Amino acid sequence: MRYQGKITRWKDEQGYGFITPNQGGAEVFVHIKSFANRQRRPEVGQIVTYELEQDQRGRRQARATDFVGAAKNARNSRSTAANRLPLLIAGLFLAFVAFSVLAGKLPLALLGLYTGASLVAFIAYAIDKSAARQQRWRTQESTLQLLALIGGWPGALIAQNRLRHKTSKASFLVVFWACVLLNCAALGLLLTPSGSRALKTALGVA
Repeated sequence: MRYQGKITRWKDEQGYGFITPNQGGAEVFVHIKSFANRQRRPEVGQIVTYELEQDQRGRRQARATDFVGAAKNARNSRSTAANRLPLLIAGLFLAFVAFSVLAGKLPLALLGLYTGASLVAFIAYAIDKSAARQQRWRTQESTLQLLALIGGWPGALIAQNRLRHKTSKASFLVVFWACVLLNCAALGLLLTPSGSRALKTALGVA
């Protein structure tokens, strides 16, 4: 038998939440693995249908959970477009750096810095995501922000998008985007004639 209810609590980083049944009664536990559609992330306020089962302790939990509602397709389309935007930003930025290197405006080492720092940032996010799920020692937020500041923000942005990590904490995102702006501002200075000369001098390039 299928039931219908509303997601009233959801912890995206941990991948679980609770459904309040339409017919009333106690909340029902729901895990991300119980959703048939894994491409769409659950959110508070969404209406879902589900079947009931009990875990080993006799607690009620949802299984075979699916989304319902007239706005399902429209929300999916908006969600897909929004999910692609961070990937587009990161990709275009790295392509711009690569083009600037080919045009002789930036040294190859700078492209290596961005790609290397982005890879390290993605791995750091993945490790922190795993630690959050398993309730182990977490990576310090200051470390993640430092990686973004030195040039790893494209990889961090991809990790936030693909891993759904650090996307709901407003204070973290404010600092993150501040680091992105500072990094881009520094890159803009290096693209000026005086900045280019200073960089070449620092790298010992004639």
